[in-house]
Amino acid sequence: MQQKMLFIYNPRAGKAQIRSNLLDIIDTFVKAGYEVTAYPTQAAGDAVKAVKERHAGYDIVACSGGDGTLDEVVRGMMLCEEKLPIGYIPAGSTNDFANSLKIPKSMTKAADVVVEGRDYPCDIGVFNQDSFIYVAAFGIFTDVSYETKQDIKNVLGHAAYLLEGVRRLPSVRAYPLKITCNEQVIEGEFLYGMVTNSYSVGGFRGITGQDVQLDDGLFEVTLIRKPSNPLDLNNIILALVDKRVKSEHIHTFKTSRLVVESETPISWTLDGEFGGEHCKSVIENRQKALCIRVPAEEIQVI
Repeated sequence: MQQKMLFIYNPRAGKAQIRSNLLDIIDTFVKAGYEVTAYPTQAAGDAVKAVKERHAGYDIVACSGGDGTLDEVVRGMMLCEEKLPIGYIPAGSTNDFANSLKIPKSMTKAADVVVEGRDYPCDIGVFNQDSFIYVAAFGIFTDVSYETKQDIKNVLGHAAYLLEGVRRLPSVRAYPLKITCNEQVIEGEFLYGMVTNSYSVGGFRGITGQDVQLDDGLFEVTLIRKPSNPLDLNNIILALVDKRVKSEHIHTFKTSRLVVESETPISWTLDGEFGGEHCKSVIENRQKALCIRVPAEEIQVI
């Protein structure tokens, strides 16, 4: 029988480049034997709803857009009893997770991977009642992605994030936190924290740590304590850029579960999108929860 594909795409992501590639992408799917239903998203949350309400009867869900579009498709699939494989054609400004999975930047080549690649069982993060695929973060700059307008991202790319981040430097604040993980408790004031399952975040490769594996059931966690002077801040920046530099203000470790508690609500970002404000955040790794379609060659650990 002919296989059926639900293809969800964000028509505005990444300079709207899907518009000039859409026919070729669908042609690739059809030639591979798929009956394709195309669904262009119209607003935030559309992809979650589309997957949840329409996935029945399909063999695979493919999507095209930025990391936020993939995040919505994953969130929708995690709400479904039957977990279908997910194909991804990156079209955003950063595409951290696509880079981690070695998915080609060329949209037509990525479409070939959807129909010719293999299914890779990938870890998925659960954040309270929500989910994420590669990063949950709080603190300095984490709201830059979802508060920078799409039109500006399209024109400036990575520079849009940097410009918005610099604009926010005067309002940097630290958060008094209690973090419980691996039967240990970490307390203090933190500028930033990220829980990741990716080789890169914000386009910066290697910032998530060493020996990263996307299917080992473990997150890589980075916490940055509040510096006491400009020299400490400079050392923190150097340590993030150059792993040979060490800073007592940076804590890194691996864990499958952690709990972050604060007296006042903290804003979180999940895969670059607003994840709400929370006083208590329980973050857990669901090992190999979903299959993502990747190139046939093995993914290399870094």
